[in-house]
Amino acid sequence: MKRSDLRTVKEKKPKRKFSFVLKILLLLSASLLLCVTAYGVYITKKAEKAVDNSYEEVDREISDKRQAKVEPVQDNVSVLFVGVDDSEERGQGADHSRSDALVLATLNNEAKTVKLVSIPRDSYVYIPYIDDEDKITHAHAFGGTLASIETVEELFDIPVDYYVRMNFNAFIEVIDALGGIEVDVDIPYAFYELDENDNKSIYLEPGLQELNGSEALALARTRKHDSDIMRGQRQQDIIKAIAQKASSLTSISKYDDILEAIGDNMKTDMTFDEMKSFFSYFTEGIPQIDALTLNGYDDMSTGTYYYQLDEESLAETQHILQSHLELIPDASSISGTDTTENASDPIDDVTTR
Repeated sequence: MKRSDLRTVKEKKPKRKFSFVLKILLLLSASLLLCVTAYGVYITKKAEKAVDNSYEEVDREISDKRQAKVEPVQDNVSVLFVGVDDSEERGQGADHSRSDALVLATLNNEAKTVKLVSIPRDSYVYIPYIDDEDKITHAHAFGGTLASIETVEELFDIPVDYYVRMNFNAFIEVIDALGGIEVDVDIPYAFYELDENDNKSIYLEPGLQELNGSEALALARTRKHDSDIMRGQRQQDIIKAIAQKASSLTSISKYDDILEAIGDNMKTDMTFDEMKSFFSYFTEGIPQIDALTLNGYDDMSTGTYYYQLDEESLAETQHILQSHLELIPDASSISGTDTTENASDPIDDVTTR
């Protein structure tokens, strides 16, 4: 064999080897893409089934404060999160329990910003369902989710477009499915708090730390060591931490467990397509979330404890929420409202007073 022929053979071997490696890489990439696609389809179908099972309408088509039903994909909307203790130990069903937490979120579609306000559970407010004033936590016991929605609408003079009601089990299991959340525990000192079974078994201490579901629930419920205002701020911190963890890439593989956790422990009047519309708020990471606080004072003048809301603080919060939803005069027009250009800029974390 000539030297030139030997050189040709030697030159061909590396090319064949490179071609083989390239084929293997392409095959692995294609397999990975197929797996990711299949997982995405599986999760989407499972999410759709979970939301369908959780769907529960309230006894009205739209809010009296809307002229037409909103579309989350293009409109500014509000969502009321209702936390309830419907445990059998307390003999409370989902429709007759008091609301343990009420958090209202308004979402501005153009700015992709969110405002959160926690409503102290003992706030003395007008409850339309009974045509009288009482603690806002009692509204749910009087008339279920719709009574809570109408009370919040009356309080802030804005429409509540959707609700999400979760019991303690969903709260705990979702956080555990995420592998816990990181929260800066804002409490005055360390103490033992009640767990979901009312046993004083959860040890809480100040500082940045990882919390499991039971610990996060205990933190969200605690209020006797400082105030309802601080309790509301802690609830907002927990919501932000859940959103942060759920949107991270490391949580993608946990979505299956999250959907299992929701199960029968959550109810909402959002359809799956409406819920998907909110994903646009997370396309560039966590949106700006501004926490609002309702100031007030303790009142024992009647012999029963109430939290009296400060009128100036309430009025300021109303203005902020109405502006964020672009419902006030000179705000941008959205379907369901006759309004024009928004006159308010986005607001950072605010304590209204």
